[in-house]
Amino acid sequence: MDKLIGILTSGGDTPGLNAAIRAVGKTLIHHGNYKLIGFLDGYRGMLENRFIELDDAALSGILTRGGTILGSSRDKPHKMPIGGKVLDMTDVLVENYHSNHLSGLVCLGGGGTQKNSYRLAQAGLNVLTLPKTIDNDIVKTDVSFGYDTAMMIATEAVDRLHSTAHSHHRIIILETMGHKVGWIALGSGLAGGADVILLPEIQYDEKKIADAILRRSRNGKKFSIIVIAEGAISKTMAKKIENEKDKDAKEKILKNRTVELATELERLTRRETRVTILGYVQRGGTPTPYDRVLSTSLGSHCAQEIFKERWGNMMAIQNNRIVTVPLEEVAGPVKYIPQDHYLLDCARDLGISLGE
Repeated sequence: MDKLIGILTSGGDTPGLNAAIRAVGKTLIHHGNYKLIGFLDGYRGMLENRFIELDDAALSGILTRGGTILGSSRDKPHKMPIGGKVLDMTDVLVENYHSNHLSGLVCLGGGGTQKNSYRLAQAGLNVLTLPKTIDNDIVKTDVSFGYDTAMMIATEAVDRLHSTAHSHHRIIILETMGHKVGWIALGSGLAGGADVILLPEIQYDEKKIADAILRRSRNGKKFSIIVIAEGAISKTMAKKIENEKDKDAKEKILKNRTVELATELERLTRRETRVTILGYVQRGGTPTPYDRVLSTSLGSHCAQEIFKERWGNMMAIQNNRIVTVPLEEVAGPVKYIPQDHYLLDCARDLGISLGE
């Protein structure tokens, strides 16, 4: 009798998810004695026992597709909205796992998915995970699939903004995703030749940014490109939040931070400033060749771990090798940009302002 494996995608959609699903499925099918089913809409689909069989036909033609053919949600097994209440439904997911006679479950997702998968592993399920996130903030892996595609999209945006900034002698601010970490902003800012890069890891000073822009102006450069991660924060704003007790008031302070930065820079530099917010554009579309290869490599390695019945791990890439990392080591921590990272040194060497 064939062994049955379940797979699901959880959290935000990311380029490369379909390539990873395909790699897990095709490797299982090629090996024989295995079948794969995909739960629809993440843990919500597993709760409601909604799934499809992922045979060779279902896996055909999805390598280059963005998003996820299985759908996704941000529902958590232990905090599931049910009838107006938030309930712990872990036991139901465990029951559905066993009622479907699954031999294992593969979860594709970011930091939250790693934590939720670890909880399921602690509940006794055979679980493996793959790291996907455009933010590139999962620990113990050099890179997560989806990041390269997002960085390419952001870099292309920086490239396009150069011409209009130059034509109108403007300051243009490009906001990338990156709530807690600045990997996309740092990578695309360097690749696109930004003049200022602002990151959540380094609190910025508006006056320092203005000084850098005015220095450029004195040197005959009449435009400036600023790349800012959505989670970047000024020193002034950080103090306001620290002194504010009310959660809603804190969120209000943070809500329009990029627009407020533009207004402040206009005041300090007397130069016209415009804002472009990329948003979900970064998560859509065809994955880059690198992300397709990375997703495929991680997916096929995951299937090999299934064959060996080695559970409770996340697939990762470290020093150009695919390795496994225990879920307990990746469930929780965030991979921030280290203060001594070589890309920060590179930016400073190039004269790029980090708002310090």
